[in-house]
Amino acid sequence: MKISDKKKQKIAEQILAYLYSTNPKPIFTSHIAEEIARDEEFVKKLLLNLKEKKLIIEIKKNSEGYYYIRRSRWKLSNNTYDFYKKSQMN
Repeated sequence: MKISDKKKQKIAEQILAYLYSTNPKPIFTSHIAEEIARDEEFVKKLLLNLKEKKLIIEIKKNSEGYYYIRRSRWKLSNNTYDFYKKSQMN
């Protein structure tokens, strides 16, 4: 089944809103997928697209500095967070 670009954009907005609500804590892909009730592979594709647009940051290391082999955590970029914060105040 093909999902329209408009619906993909709305789901990406849901992802950004969820990351804003959990900021500054980085969130694993699986937790994001669970929160917005979507498939992990689909969410990962959207996250990588948001990363290309520099709206979010991918974190590939754990708190001890070791690289994840098959996992990623995500958080909003500083510019995106500032934009969301300003729009919430208006």
